[in-house]
Amino acid sequence: MTQKDITFVADFLTEHFNEAPELYNRKGKYFNVERVGQYLKDEDDDLVSPPNTEGNQWFNFLKNSTHLKESPLLFPYYPEKSLHFVKRQMEGIIDQCLQKPADVIGRSVHQAVCLPLYKISQSEDSTPQLFKLPFLWNDKTSNIHYVLFTILENSISKIHILRRHTDTSRSVSNGVLAVEFGNILNNSINESSDSRCYSCLDAHFYDDETITVVLKENVEQEGKERVLAQLPLS
Repeated sequence: MTQKDITFVADFLTEHFNEAPELYNRKGKYFNVERVGQYLKDEDDDLVSPPNTEGNQWFNFLKNSTHLKESPLLFPYYPEKSLHFVKRQMEGIIDQCLQKPADVIGRSVHQAVCLPLYKISQSEDSTPQLFKLPFLWNDKTSNIHYVLFTILENSISKIHILRRHTDTSRSVSNGVLAVEFGNILNNSINESSDSRCYSCLDAHFYDDETITVVLKENVEQEGKERVLAQLPLS
C-alpha cells in the first residue's frame, strides 16, 4: 500500500469510527457506523447517524404546503429508520390495500363451464406442458370472449379457438373448434400431401374478425419456411 492509501483509510476510520460518548448508554458498540451501511441493517432501532434534512427542498416544500402536509396519499417519511424498516412498513400498507379487492373479486368468481381438452397418464412423475400459446381477446361488439391456444403432441398443425359469451347464462354455437393448417398452403395440386405441412408458432387476434398466425414448415432442414397468414373468423 502507498502512503496515500494508508492516509485514506486512516481518514475514513477517524471520520466514521470515532468514539461517541453520547451513545455509551445504548446497546452495542460505541462508534458511528459507516453511514451507508446503517441504512441496510434489518433492524427496527433508530439510525446511529440520521441524515441531515435541513435545507432539503422536498421537505421544505411539504412543510409549507397546507394541502400536502397531512395528505394520506403521501407515504410517511421516517428519517430515523433504516430502509428495511421502511420496506416492511410499505409492504404492510400495500397488503392492507389489496386485501379488500382480493376478497371481493374472489367471492365474485365462479366456474361457468368445464371443457376437458386432453387426458394425460396419472403415472407420470412430471406433468408435460401440452397447453401452449393461450391468447385472450374480448369482442365488445358481440360480447364474446375468445381464447386461442394449441395443444402439443399429435395436433401441432391445429390451432384451437374457444369462445364464450361474457354473459355466463348465455351460450354460443361452436364453443370450441380447431383449424388445421396441414398442407393447405401448397402451391399446386401436384405437390405431395405430405410434402409441405405447417404448424403454428404463434397466433393473435388482429381485430374482431381476423386472426394473425405465424406458421412454420415441418421439415428437418435449414431455411424452414415461415408464413405470416391472416385468417377471417368466419
